[in-house]
Amino acid sequence: MKYASLVALLVLVGRTPMALSQQDDRPNVIFIITDDQRADWLGAAGHPTLKTPNIDRLAIEGAIFNRFFVATPLCSPSRASFLTGQYAHTHRVTNNDRVGLEVIGHSLMTFPRRFRESGYENAYIGKWHMGLDDSRRPGFDLWISFKGQGLYIDPVVNENGTRRQLDGYITDYLNAKAVEFVRQPRSKPFLLYLSHKAVHYPYIPAPRHDTLYSDVVFEPPVLPEEDLAGKPARRLNLGWKPWYESESIVPEPGQPRRGRGNDSGSIVRDQMRSLMSVDDGVGMILDALTETGQLDNTLIIFTSDNGYLLGEHGVFNDKRLAYEESIRVPFVIRWPALIEAGTVVDVLAMNVDVAPTLLDVAGVEPVTTMHGRSLVPLLRDPATEWRTSVLTEYFLEKVVPNARPWQSVRTDRWKYIRYTDLEGMDELYDLQSDPDEIHNLIEDPSVGQIVQEMKAELDSLLAATQ
Repeated sequence: MKYASLVALLVLVGRTPMALSQQDDRPNVIFIITDDQRADWLGAAGHPTLKTPNIDRLAIEGAIFNRFFVATPLCSPSRASFLTGQYAHTHRVTNNDRVGLEVIGHSLMTFPRRFRESGYENAYIGKWHMGLDDSRRPGFDLWISFKGQGLYIDPVVNENGTRRQLDGYITDYLNAKAVEFVRQPRSKPFLLYLSHKAVHYPYIPAPRHDTLYSDVVFEPPVLPEEDLAGKPARRLNLGWKPWYESESIVPEPGQPRRGRGNDSGSIVRDQMRSLMSVDDGVGMILDALTETGQLDNTLIIFTSDNGYLLGEHGVFNDKRLAYEESIRVPFVIRWPALIEAGTVVDVLAMNVDVAPTLLDVAGVEPVTTMHGRSLVPLLRDPATEWRTSVLTEYFLEKVVPNARPWQSVRTDRWKYIRYTDLEGMDELYDLQSDPDEIHNLIEDPSVGQIVQEMKAELDSLLAATQ
């Protein structure tokens, strides 16, 4: 947001330009991100079983986005897109492979860097996950992180350059550090970037949540025969290479489940349990903001880095595909100065919109090209003209050869998926009549014109963001 528009907004909420000139009363910002959380895994999103009262409160007192997408449904690229407002084909964090990500992660021009340059006090607490490097990145006064995926139980953390062994549960530790930062006295606004490991594999909950949802019976979605029949790229079997053939490239080995069940029901229940500590932390942060008189002057966002497939299209325990369960994530935002309580947003929004939105709110100009758009005009006026399509993409990972690279474009009604290294395997879905993306219409002559239009739209979006 340019200075003039910031002043106009402050006038609307009862602040004056004089107050702005005398003190920095820009809002605090708290950005909370989980790992591998589907869009429908919130009480506020209609989940029939999950209880997330504190995250739901953000939606009740602010806005929830029903169609919020990530540019790439994979941890490292998506996190970089949140931070930069750019697609992976520009910021170059294209996968989770280890080689080179440490270097790129230190050189990214992120919105927190611009916040700090403009006078904010910044904290990064949690999972960075671009390579194994846990060292401080530019733009943060407080840095608390860990190597790679980190551990749920008794992790080693890097606190401002000092590594220490913890005893306990990582989510609780991150929550406590976040609250500690919020409660510190300061004379300038702050940015808190809280990045959780939960609800990522191996889905280890805090001991106090170990028996929650024990009566939940997971029923995998029915897989119609025509689903995989129309998805030839899903039927590929290119085999698996031994990990040592990609040594220094593949991510670190996965952690054990510590004897917990590996059946689908056990995994889903533990995912749900892992989210409970995150929700506890949101409640702790809201309490700390209230008790320090900062709640209504703090913009809070809750989201995730990608969705998750739990049996849809024959895929369980993964993302990486262009289907709705994979590319859609939860997104709620609370800031009473701008957002009316109970707002529901149905436009096509994206994670590349976050960086320009927060820079807009802070009155800070970006210094690099951003592919996203500020959500501020939309939140101020829901009738604001908005994008009519979204571009998503996935790049090859050496460790997952069966997940082929793709580019996709989605409109209100249609989704077209192009596999960039496969011939004759593209997909087209009518989301209006087939929201579960079962029937691939790519060979249907009645939608030939739609196919051409969607291909042209995809090419246009790619050209506009290169």
